[in-house]
Amino acid sequence: MPLRKWIKSANHAIEGILHAAKTQRHMRYHLYAAIIVLISAFLLGVGRIELVVLISLAILVISIEMINTSIEIITDILFKEYDPRAKAIKDTAAGAVLIAAMGAVIIGYIMLFEPLREFFYSGMDIAKRSEPDIAVLALIVVLILVVITKSFFGKGEPLRGGMPSGHSAVAFSVWVAITIMTESFMVSMLVMIMAIFIAQSRVTVGIHKPWEVILGGLLGMTTTFLLFKVFL
Repeated sequence: MPLRKWIKSANHAIEGILHAAKTQRHMRYHLYAAIIVLISAFLLGVGRIELVVLISLAILVISIEMINTSIEIITDILFKEYDPRAKAIKDTAAGAVLIAAMGAVIIGYIMLFEPLREFFYSGMDIAKRSEPDIAVLALIVVLILVVITKSFFGKGEPLRGGMPSGHSAVAFSVWVAITIMTESFMVSMLVMIMAIFIAQSRVTVGIHKPWEVILGGLLGMTTTFLLFKVFL
């Protein structure tokens, strides 16, 4: 598949995510919950298997919420006026989301209860994580924050325009992570120059305004730096 066609397809897919985040408050709640659970899991020092399970649960709930949103849209198109069948369709789809969300809460409680109790009994000592783990966490959190922010402003396409610049946020997040992990001035400078080029290219081709790129970079840098300060 040509790169341009792939980017267009990715834009359509991400546009769907942004639409759900913008129009469905429960979708935003799920995104907020995903950030809270992910950071809490790192904070409590859960193992990799538990972390994979928690991430999978978050993905499952968010995906089902998006399917529910699609079903609601289709139902509204098919039924212009009130119809008991339309209500049954929407209620059933919403019930699927509720089951998934409640299941995720129960499983999350089972997996996090013991680490949470140890966290309080140990004087609330924050678990330390490896640098690669923190870098991955930072990247995931930055991407979720970009989606949430873009959904509020609702301008531009997901991969082309809008506030903030996702490319800039990711580029400068990677720069901060590599700077901290390598502790090398030369490597840091090279990655920073690459990040600046990426950000500048978004402005040069007219995809973003300068302030959108700057705010995206600040979002990526600040989020990544704070997570490294907390968990390293």
